[in-house]
Amino acid sequence: MDFDLSEEQRMFQRAIGDFAEKEVAPLVEQAEEEERFPVELFPKMGKLGYLGVRYPEVYGGAGADKISECIWAEELFRICRGIGTSLFAHSHLGTFPIFAFGTEEQKGRFLLPAIKGEKIAAFALTEPSAGSDVQAIESRAYKEGNRYLLRGSKMFVTNGTLADFVLVAAYTDRSRRFEGISLFIVEKGTEGFRISRKLRKEGSRSSETAELNFADCSIPEDNLVGGREGVFRDILKTLVEGRVTIAAGATGVARAAFEVARQYAKERVAFGRPIGQFQAIGFKLADMATLIEVARTMIYKVAWMIDEGRTCIAEASMAKLFATEMAERVTNEAMQVFGGYSQMREFPVGRYWRDARQLKIGEGTSEIQRRIICHQMGLKTD
Repeated sequence: MDFDLSEEQRMFQRAIGDFAEKEVAPLVEQAEEEERFPVELFPKMGKLGYLGVRYPEVYGGAGADKISECIWAEELFRICRGIGTSLFAHSHLGTFPIFAFGTEEQKGRFLLPAIKGEKIAAFALTEPSAGSDVQAIESRAYKEGNRYLLRGSKMFVTNGTLADFVLVAAYTDRSRRFEGISLFIVEKGTEGFRISRKLRKEGSRSSETAELNFADCSIPEDNLVGGREGVFRDILKTLVEGRVTIAAGATGVARAAFEVARQYAKERVAFGRPIGQFQAIGFKLADMATLIEVARTMIYKVAWMIDEGRTCIAEASMAKLFATEMAERVTNEAMQVFGGYSQMREFPVGRYWRDARQLKIGEGTSEIQRRIICHQMGLKTD
């Protein structure tokens, strides 16, 4: 077993880390305050291949592996979870289904410009009354000639206010249950497609989130992803891979909280010495560092499994579960290290804590991850 990153992975880690520090970090304070994603990042990252790390170079991507994508997520989320979330929604959720099972025509029309940063992508699955229970979605698409009429509403859509196109999940055959769910590319400006409202959030504030409404949107059959109905199993693959990336992002948030807490513990003096020299604080930092290291090692293993083409449904859920709950614990302990100053907005530790708390909910709650793991072990928990 080789636990070292390859030279290419280390080079990429340095490159994306430098980019995040120099190009993303200066934008964070304003983006968080205004609850606005800095859209200028899309073309800037597109030119460098940072919006399609795993996609082949022929499509404008970097042609890297899943481990590199996890490195990408950790470095970006370390600087800002909100900005990282919007970039993830674009470069994975909103484009991976087109890459993985879309038609070549769809790849040329949507994937290429998205990787270049010329078009912004989003993914819409959750609804006002259907979250973890995907089968309960109410959106429908009715075939009429060579078009579909799409009706329904979607909730918590990252990039929903910005997107040039949205991948929308809807039933085309309710009688087939999960197997009757299809995926459509709905373009900005389509008649009947509107942004119902922009949602304000406690965490991930620089990631723009919206509720969307579709009132008899006329969608050409060429915009049916993959050119076929019933692609729920392909959607699941998108979600499984996404959990690993989000786990890496959670590690980035935890790492950011740990780094500022460690520095503060070295500088803050109480009772005549730096507080990091007191066992109560030093042990907290030791536990934080240990948890981060365990999470990262676990994530890289699951990413390696994906690169090897192995099934990792349970392992992906384990990684997401452990890393996001770890991030909440680490950021909470960082708040304790800062004491009263943790409540002051001039310090970033409060943002890390808010962002980490939401990670246990987005991309499948901790409870859903446990349910998936039980199911994969052959245990019925219903």
